[in-house]
Amino acid sequence: MEHIRKQFEEICPLTDDDWQSFCANLTRQEFSKGSLILKEGQKENYLSFIDRGMIRFYVPGIDNDLTFGFSFEGEFTSGYDSFLTRTDSDYSIEALTDTTLWRLTYDDLQIIYKTTSMGNVIGRVFSERLFLLKSKRELSLLSDTAEQRYLKLFEERPNLIRYIPLKYICSYIGITPQALSRIRRRIS
Repeated sequence: MEHIRKQFEEICPLTDDDWQSFCANLTRQEFSKGSLILKEGQKENYLSFIDRGMIRFYVPGIDNDLTFGFSFEGEFTSGYDSFLTRTDSDYSIEALTDTTLWRLTYDDLQIIYKTTSMGNVIGRVFSERLFLLKSKRELSLLSDTAEQRYLKLFEERPNLIRYIPLKYICSYIGITPQALSRIRRRIS
């Protein structure tokens, strides 16, 4: 949990009481590789911190899943739209490796927002980061070529290239495996 505290303290000072209030509400949960953390049609009840592992976000399909996001060790993650709106999720979240999460329920987060000095600041900052990441990806899908999107992954999210299977990278940048092979040959 020291990873979490370090990230929080980069955003705003923490009192020991605030930290204890936050920690007291966390639960640890482990997921084996390939297991679902959130299934399409379920309501997201947790904001999670990835202590170990990596996950992918995808829309299940009959022929192919459409991968649209990843989260890695040391990051907060959630089916955030479902979490905020308290509605069923339109997508699934899968553990790509054995994964350990520290989890906080929606109700506990609301209490932390009301009772701690750091809750609202940290919540706003992490929401802003998530918004910026999603906006950047959407703009890239609309304005960059497939090759530009692939090359940007090397710069901006090297964990994707290093650890994620190519079939998920293809889906993430919106191309076929054959198109990715051509791009990789051209740039090598």
